[in-house]
Amino acid sequence: MESQRSLLVIGLALVSFLLWQQWNIDTAPKPVTPATQQDSNATGGSADLQLTTADAEQPATNTVEAARTIAISTDVLQLKIDTRGGDIVALQLPAFELHKGEGDAYPLMRKLPGFEYVAQSGLIGRDGPDDSRNSRPVYTATQSSYTLADGAEELIVPLTFNHNGLTVEKRFIFKAGQYDVRVEYQLHNQSGEVKTVQPYQHLVQTIDSGKKSSMMMPIYRGAAFGTSSERYNKYAFDDMQEKNLLEATTGGWVAMLEHYFVSAWVPDQQTENQLYSLVRNGQGVIGAKGPAVNIEPGAQATLGSTFYAGPKDQDHLANIANGLDLTVDYGFLWFISQPLFWLLTTIQGFVVNWGLAIICITLIVKGAMYPLTKVQYESMAKMRNLKPKIDELQARYKDDRQKMGPAMMELYRKEKVNPMGGCLPMLIQMPIFLALYWVFVESVELRHAPFMLWINDLSAQDPYYVLPVLFGLSMFLMQKLTPMQVTDPMQQKIMMWMPVAFSVFFLWFPSGLVLYWFVSNLISLAQMLYIYKGMEKKGLHTKKA
Repeated sequence: MESQRSLLVIGLALVSFLLWQQWNIDTAPKPVTPATQQDSNATGGSADLQLTTADAEQPATNTVEAARTIAISTDVLQLKIDTRGGDIVALQLPAFELHKGEGDAYPLMRKLPGFEYVAQSGLIGRDGPDDSRNSRPVYTATQSSYTLADGAEELIVPLTFNHNGLTVEKRFIFKAGQYDVRVEYQLHNQSGEVKTVQPYQHLVQTIDSGKKSSMMMPIYRGAAFGTSSERYNKYAFDDMQEKNLLEATTGGWVAMLEHYFVSAWVPDQQTENQLYSLVRNGQGVIGAKGPAVNIEPGAQATLGSTFYAGPKDQDHLANIANGLDLTVDYGFLWFISQPLFWLLTTIQGFVVNWGLAIICITLIVKGAMYPLTKVQYESMAKMRNLKPKIDELQARYKDDRQKMGPAMMELYRKEKVNPMGGCLPMLIQMPIFLALYWVFVESVELRHAPFMLWINDLSAQDPYYVLPVLFGLSMFLMQKLTPMQVTDPMQQKIMMWMPVAFSVFFLWFPSGLVLYWFVSNLISLAQMLYIYKGMEKKGLHTKKA
């Protein structure tokens, strides 16, 4: 029953891990509204940084134009920009459905009653139009909507504003097929004095979304940032409520994460930037502020940053900023998950089906572990054959534990048996199982990916629970073929009910993960029969007691 014991240990470890994660989610501090002094500390005491959208209700200064939204559509993005501040207040991803088969685009960013998730950027400093002592600028747009034409490679959306002799053109530059947007400020100082401005970009999201992840899918929703010294750091909403982020770095980035998708601001990577966060009115804010720029009279300047909103595509994110690809968070086993994901995607490129790719990677993993599996079963068989001699030593030294230990070790040495030989494959398989779990949970490539027949989404649970039942049956068959070593009646009952317990446990797991474990069991059965046949030729006992 060592195979079942291994499964039991792996299952208990996974359940404990998931319960621990869910406990962290459920016991996180509730949203609070920090004091005004805390808000100002987020920007190093600066009072000139616009951090909320509350002023959207205030009248604009230096302009008579009313604020409105501009609709923008590309082949991969649908968004709305508010002319007040030039903020992105809604963004959908038409290539990704919210619900499979319903055709509704995934709404990554939105501004609704009770919930807000927007991307803001602007110019602060002594002459910045977004200085909090004034209301935010209302830009002028020549069109109410912009669409990337078929066959076009680029779409530029210009917004203009004049501020005390400083002409500001805020440009959004979209590329075909790209989720990253270049946001530039083209500045022209037409006054007779030096103008000083400072760029900032941040993401604002309501902390309490009203949704909670399940124990089987404990997904992180919150902020993250990267610096030149630390490529990836989670900064959860409860971290924001405890302490404001204030980090100086060359380059860097800030982001808001959710399951499969991410939004991020990437400031100029050559300048010294200040990353910050704060909480205000139940909203979490994380952003970056660049250095102040002086523009001489008659001079021009261009300031820019990159905004990303889309899927957690590791290759593309890695090209945008150092460490941004780590927002695909595989946890502490990332060093195992990343090569497994690479192998999985490589295989999928050949078989063109993620379910078949999972089956292939299972064959590869089990094949690579076969030498250890063989050692495990042979060690178990030798231990069973050695049991009469072990019982004899235990009876002889039952009153002398100090002599029993050395006598046992001498027996193992003489018989060339490693008592720990059956544990090594289990210890190796456990992190692989957990690493694959995070690959299936975190990789957007598997989202809504079909397999065949009734499995049309490998990232979701089996709708008819067929795979969990098949897994339980395969586990039951393994029990029948595995030599019984347990003699305690209670342990025998536990082992007998393990297939049922694991089938129930896997009901809510992603079907891709259950497929992996079911195929793994089938391969284990084949390996078991082959190894047992070889051991019987060597005279080792393998029959069920």
